[in-house]
Amino acid sequence: MNDTLQYLLDLLDLERIEQDIYRGDSHPSVIPRVFGGQVAAQALVAACRTVTDDRLPHSLHSYFLRPGDPGAPIVYQVDRIRDGRSFTTRRVVAVQHGQPIFHLSASFQVHEDGLEHQEEMPQAPDPESLPTADELLPRYADTFMHPDVVPLLLEARRAIDLRYAVEPPYATVGEPREARSRVWFRTDGKIQGVHDNPVVHLCLATYVSDMTLLDSVLLAHGRGGWTVGDVVGASLDHAMWFHRPFRADEWLLYDTDAPTTQNGRGLARGQIWTRDGRLAVSVIQEGVVRVPRDRS
Repeated sequence: MNDTLQYLLDLLDLERIEQDIYRGDSHPSVIPRVFGGQVAAQALVAACRTVTDDRLPHSLHSYFLRPGDPGAPIVYQVDRIRDGRSFTTRRVVAVQHGQPIFHLSASFQVHEDGLEHQEEMPQAPDPESLPTADELLPRYADTFMHPDVVPLLLEARRAIDLRYAVEPPYATVGEPREARSRVWFRTDGKIQGVHDNPVVHLCLATYVSDMTLLDSVLLAHGRGGWTVGDVVGASLDHAMWFHRPFRADEWLLYDTDAPTTQNGRGLARGQIWTRDGRLAVSVIQEGVVRVPRDRS
């Protein structure tokens, strides 16, 4: 594993400071707040630490309450809501400076055989045929608000190999398009050793799921996002359902759409597919999507 992937895995390896209480650090962020995917992933790690190994999370529902301070540790307090014969429920509150910034409820289930079906995977170009972030982002350097956005974005996503299967929002500012986005992603390196377990792969997918989910909202309105300066955005809530096993170090297709935007909020839906066509994860998020007012 390369150093940046090891750093991300270490970030998700929370410190236990008391029974059902954990502490995590933060990744340097492009924006002056903690990246939402990091908080969600760390909270899920904390919940998993209190559940027996035969049960994996099948869903999570969460709310972002306050912006996190990237310069301070985050404390995760886990409540053991219920331990049933088939299902387990946990609630996690993330606290900084004495205030809750995020809370998550997660449900776990023992494996069961039963009925099964799924939709057909959407078509997308092979990920190897698509430009890497290092190749793509510099093409649009003049589009961003500040010249240092490109190196900051590249550094923030260094552990994740993320490739757009369609043009990103910042590529076609002012041109409304279909409210649908697709990206391939995987960790930038193979996960090995003690980190190679199903919980880590689930938490890494949770981390990445907040990166591009609102892109489909921006595309519908020809907006480039906060990096361009034509939208102010933030995640409000985030829900995920884990359907089938997958590995985060193998290519996954993240297909998202946006059915509605209104009242300063946009709703985005996502599906994460394995390369061989299995629907692995479903995601829904609502976020703040505001057009900045002219302050002149």
